[in-house]
Order: sequence, then structure tokens, then C-alpha cells
Amino acid sequence: MKDERHVLMIFPHPDDETFSSAGTIASYIDNGVPVTYACLTLGQMGRNLGNPPFATRESLPDIRERELEEAMKIIGITDLRKMGLRDKTVEFEPHDQMDDMVKNLIEETNPSVIISFYPKFAVHPDHEATAEAVVRTVERMPKEQRPRLQLVAFSNDAPEVLGEPDILNDISQYKELKMKAFEAHASQTGPFLQQLASPEVGGETQSFLDVEPYWTYHFES
Repeated sequence: MKDERHVLMIFPHPDDETFSSAGTIASYIDNGVPVTYACLTLGQMGRNLGNPPFATRESLPDIRERELEEAMKIIGITDLRKMGLRDKTVEFEPHDQMDDMVKNLIEETNPSVIISFYPKFAVHPDHEATAEAVVRTVERMPKEQRPRLQLVAFSNDAPEVLGEPDILNDISQYKELKMKAFEAHASQTGPFLQQLASPEVGGETQSFLDVEPYWTYHFES
């Protein structure tokens, strides 16, 4: 991890970064690697309003922005970019504008690795649109200049189709940090936190506190 020049993380919603990558990112930061997080939306249309509810549809954007900022403090990210897109509309953004946004981020930060979602295995339309923009943009770059794509695949069929993850980061030493960052996103994470606390919870659910898996994207040319 010390050998990375810069890590650029691109996700569409507050809490995407915590669920998938909090321990990995904290490890990069501890090893002195600069990290930039581009969060495309503020999750304005999140399905949850707290458990029990403490937000309204009107207050949720401000609440989720504060939650995101608190999670960044916990993880240690100091370069947070709020890209200003609207939740649940990322899939409708023109491809050229999405690609220009990603291109500008890459040109500014010069990352050696990008963390984002894996196309067709990201479940949510905003996730998929983000993944596709990242892949399209990097694919246009000269081979020798392309950052490595270290991607998150959430769909259940990912291991069957893609094979086992290329990277399995042991984040057990960051378990408490990841849990605190997850708790910071309180408007959305209540149900999952309850599930974690259940004595019947399975090892697969608990594993997100111990291991963060990624697939490396391989271009055809």
C-alpha cells in the first residue's frame, strides 16, 4: 500500500465508501498515501429517515451531508469532493459530462489506483452509472497512463461470474473505526446495525468488518 501514488475513490452516495472501503482507505492513509474521495451526490433520496425516524425529506440532504463529513473525520479523509449531482438521477446524466468529471478528477489527482464500483455488478442504477463512467474514461487513456481499477462488486453473482476477488484486504485492525464510520451514517444504517447486533447474524454479514474484497478491472486492449 505504501507504493501507491494517490488513491482516488469515486462513489455516488454517502456511506458507499464506508460500507465498501473504510478499512482499506484508513490503511492507505496510515501508510502515508494521499486519498481523494469524490462523492457524487448527498444521498438526498435515501430510503431511510433514521431508525427511529429523525429526518424528514426536507432535512435529509443536510443531515446526510453532516453524516458524510463526520464519517470522513473518522476514516481520516481530508480531501472530500462533493460533486453536486442529485441522488437517483446519476444514471440520467449525459455520458460526456460524467466522463469529463471523472477525467478532470484523474488529471488533478494523478491516481495510481481508483476505487469505485464494478459495472454490471453494482446493483443500484446510480452505482452502475458511476462504474460505467469510470471505466469508459480510464479506457480512453493510453495504457501506460491508466490507473489501476480496484472495484467493488455487490451483486450476489459476482464471484460466480467474475471469479473470486483479486484483492482481499484484511481490515480487522480497523474494525472499530469502520463501525464508528458506519454509525456516523445514522440516517441510513440503523437496520443494518440492528442486524449486526442480532445473535443470529451470519458470518457473511459480520465479514464486512474484517475483510474488504475488490476485483481488478482488465481492459480488452
